[in-house]
Amino acid sequence: MMSGLYDLIDIILPFQWASHMFMKNALLAVLLVTPLFGLLGTMVVNNRMAFFSDALGHGTFTGIAIGAIVGLVNPVYAAVIFSVVFAVIITLIKNFSRESTDTIIGVFSSLAIALGLAIMSFGGSFNKYSSYLIGDLLSITSKEIAVLAIVFAAVILIWILLFNKLLLTAVNTALAASRGVKTLALDLLFTSMVAVVVTIAIKWVGLLLINSLLVLPAAAARNAAKNVRTFTLFSVLTALFSGLAGLVISYYLNIATGATIVLISGVIFMISLIFRRR
Repeated sequence: MMSGLYDLIDIILPFQWASHMFMKNALLAVLLVTPLFGLLGTMVVNNRMAFFSDALGHGTFTGIAIGAIVGLVNPVYAAVIFSVVFAVIITLIKNFSRESTDTIIGVFSSLAIALGLAIMSFGGSFNKYSSYLIGDLLSITSKEIAVLAIVFAAVILIWILLFNKLLLTAVNTALAASRGVKTLALDLLFTSMVAVVVTIAIKWVGLLLINSLLVLPAAAARNAAKNVRTFTLFSVLTALFSGLAGLVISYYLNIATGATIVLISGVIFMISLIFRRR
């Protein structure tokens, strides 16, 4: 199947950059992961969860550190489990504690990144995993693309089935609960979904940039959209365009791909902000 996709890329994109296998893999990854960030970002922005998604990135870093310590060949698998547990704990405390949400998230975020750095620096092994801080999209393999495809299909299916309930909960939690929506369960499902996507992508995007890629496309789309449908569409298209443009530009300029994608998203956000004010 992958060979067929590679052949299709050669036919559709007869460019120098698309002739390299690592660029083909990166292109397929962009086509899978950026729409997910654009989609999930709409709810992150609506729920004012930008700080929360940043904390998830810190939790992922700790999960990778734990995976490395226990000797896993691919520590990302441990990171997925840890990130989901991390997201569930924060969500439960957020719903049942009297402390402000920002305070709870700030405490857990600080502890997670400190614990991750402490574990990774133990025995001088930090440099081995420091690449997770900045990411490397061009290092993605065909097997990892298959995992991305599975996650992509699962998120899209959940989104189709639960979008209305997710939106109602984001707009008015009390109203959603009065309509019979199990808001806590839905909140746990959504935060776990964000945790999985963030964790899977952090190896290629990087801890320092992952939150920007999740928030910027949705923030730009909200400035331009007039309703929920266009908000979702603009967010996905902005993320996809930023990913594709960032991939090509980073190839020709020989700069970090993840950073280029985020910079393009940031420029689009600034343009949308200017036009919104006008």
